[in-house]
Amino acid sequence: MASRSDMRAGDSDRERVAEILQEAHGEGRLGQDELLDRIEAAYSARTYRDLDRVIEDLPIARRRPAAEVTGQVMRRPRSAPSPARRITAQRVARTFLNVNWWVYGATVALCMVIWLLVLVATENGVQYFWPLWVAGPWGVVLGTGELAYRHKWGDPPPR
Repeated sequence: MASRSDMRAGDSDRERVAEILQEAHGEGRLGQDELLDRIEAAYSARTYRDLDRVIEDLPIARRRPAAEVTGQVMRRPRSAPSPARRITAQRVARTFLNVNWWVYGATVALCMVIWLLVLVATENGVQYFWPLWVAGPWGVVLGTGELAYRHKWGDPPPR
């Protein structure tokens, strides 16, 4: 069986070494050119030994060798499951308002298109603006609901 330093490194291992190099650059331990050279070497490394060579002269590397750091990265799950979304009164109210705003917008847009078509089709070119009676009261009700929501809960919840 191959030793740990002879095992092949993965992309997440190379990323961690690149982070170590960037930290060292931020501390003034590496110049810009040397940083770029070492990052290139890290991304072209095949084994943990290659990664260790890239950071072996850095104090960070002495405290935690790359094989140890990258081993921890490998043991962690790639992605943790997202927490279950709770159904709350705030989410229900926000969803209800969002759906109603979309239906309101679509309905008002449809009424405006119908009004414009009738306006173009009439000979005298004068048409009563009846979409106001659709958009106005409904908009006031939705606006009041939106203000009440924001007064109670503030901004919409994060997705």
